[in-house]
Amino acid sequence: MSANRNEQSTHQDKLPIRMLHDRVLVRQETSEGERRSGGGILIPATAAVGRRLAWAEVVAVGQNVRTVEPGDRVLFDPEDRAQVEVRGTAYVLMRERDLHAVAADRFEGSEDSTGLYL
Repeated sequence: MSANRNEQSTHQDKLPIRMLHDRVLVRQETSEGERRSGGGILIPATAAVGRRLAWAEVVAVGQNVRTVEPGDRVLFDPEDRAQVEVRGTAYVLMRERDLHAVAADRFEGSEDSTGLYL
């Protein structure tokens, strides 16, 4: 019975969405609010900062997307986004061309890798 329950929860966790064309659906990694600097300093949500890009995890991609795969981390501008809620979880919908960078294990040691620890 427990195997059947795990199978049902896996089926229920899967998104009932099919992405079209060059669209990418991502889930933002951090919520907007307080954050910590690399040195451990707490930065309040009200602190004025310049234009800041955000990281997110790719959840689904359309059939014409060529550079990212589900599970990759991508860098994007949170100002240029369209949000959608599916089963109580907020996602961001964007075009592939709106992504600034992709971080994935498959790039390790390749010529395209910058060597930066992101």
